[in-house]
Amino acid sequence: MERVTSDVRRLTELLRYASTMCDTFAKVLDDGVLFAKNSDRDANESQILEWHPAATHEPNARLACTWIEIPQVASTMPVLISRPWWMWGAEMGANAAGVVIGNEAVFTRGHESEPGLLGMDLLRLALERASTAEEATQVIVEHLERYGQGGSCSVERPAFSYDNSFLIADPSMVIVLETAGRAWATERVTHGSRAISNGLTIEPFARAHAKRIRSAMSGCVTRRRSTEAGLSGATSVADLFKVLRTHADGLLPSWSPVNGGLNAPCVHSGGLLASSQTTASLASDLRAGGLHWATGTAAPCTSIFKPFRIDEPVDLGAAPTNVDDPTSLWWRHEPLHRAVVGDPGRWLGSLQAEVEELERSWIPSTPSSAHALVAAQELEERWAKKVGEPRDLRPWFARSRARREAEAAGLVTIGGA
Repeated sequence: MERVTSDVRRLTELLRYASTMCDTFAKVLDDGVLFAKNSDRDANESQILEWHPAATHEPNARLACTWIEIPQVASTMPVLISRPWWMWGAEMGANAAGVVIGNEAVFTRGHESEPGLLGMDLLRLALERASTAEEATQVIVEHLERYGQGGSCSVERPAFSYDNSFLIADPSMVIVLETAGRAWATERVTHGSRAISNGLTIEPFARAHAKRIRSAMSGCVTRRRSTEAGLSGATSVADLFKVLRTHADGLLPSWSPVNGGLNAPCVHSGGLLASSQTTASLASDLRAGGLHWATGTAAPCTSIFKPFRIDEPVDLGAAPTNVDDPTSLWWRHEPLHRAVVGDPGRWLGSLQAEVEELERSWIPSTPSSAHALVAAQELEERWAKKVGEPRDLRPWFARSRARREAEAAGLVTIGGA
C-alpha cells in the first residue's frame, strides 16, 4: 500500500510539473542570425502579440512584474513580444536593437518556492533594457541573482512553477543561459546552430542541477534532436517555419497517452499525465535589419506566419483571455486549428500546401503586416467552410482532453460541435 501511495504521489507530481514546454533554436550564419521558437503551454492559454514603444520613466518609479515589483529604469526600448494573456512577462520577443530571446521551462534542484521574477519577466526585462545579446544576458543574471525566480507559472495549475533557460540572440551571436534557482551558466555560439528545450544542456551545470525525471517527462531530448536535425541545413525563415511545424510521424501529429504530442516540436495537447499545446510561434531573420514572422495563433502546422516589424504596430483585434472570443486573432483561429488536428490525415497536408505557397510569395517581397493579416484571414475563412462538420479521429484520451478544453473555454467549434 505504501508503494502504491508513493507511485500515485509521484504521478501527481509529474502531472503538476509537465504542462508548459517549448523549443527554441538559432543558427549563426556568415551574414547573420536566424532565430525561432515554439511556445508550448496549456491549450486554452492564449498569447497576446503586442508592441510597446520606447518610454521614459520618472525617477524612483516602480515596475509591477507578474508577482513582484522592482525599480524601473530611466528609459526602455521598443519591443515586440508574445506573452501569455495573464502575465506581465513574455515567452519570446525582439527589440529595436535586434535582440531576440526565447525561454524554456527547466526542472532543477535549485528552484525556490517564494515568489520572485518569472523567467518570462526576466526575458521581457532584458528586451526592454539591453541592446546586445551580452547586455541582455547581464540584465537577466543581475535580476536573477537579486530577486530569484519563482511564483506560479500557470493559471490552470497554480502550484506549477519552474526555473528557466534562455536562448539570447543578436545579429552577430547567440548566448545560451541556463539557470537553477539563482545559479547560472552560459555558452556562447558564434557559428553554427544551437537548440534548447526543457532540459539543462550545459555541463557540468546540468549534472549538478537537473531533475532528470521531470526533464525526461517533457520529451525534451527527442524534441531538441528534431530541431537540431531540421536546423542543420536552414538558410532562410521558410526553413525555420518547417522546423517549427515538425511532427514525430512526418507530416501528421501523433499522441502518446503519457504526454500527448510532446514527441515533436509542433506540440498538440492530449496526454493523460502531461498535455501541452504550441500556443504561439516566432521566427526572426536578424540579417539586413531584421524581420519577424509570427503566427499570433496556436499550432504552427495549421497557422500562417505573418511578417511583423517592431516600428509598425498593427491592430490584432481584442486582447484574448482563456475564454473563446472570435474578435481576437488567437481565438478566431482555434475552431479551424482544432478541427484540422482532429482529422489531420484528411486536411493537414492540403492546408499546409496552401499556407506555404502564400508564405513563399511573401518572403522575396514582404507585404505590410496589415495586408498579410487580411490575406491570412481570407485563407482561414475559406478553409473553415471547406472543413465543414469536423471529425475527431485522435485516440480516445486526446479526444477526451480536447472536449474538456473546449468546454472550459466555451469554444464553439466548426459545425457547432
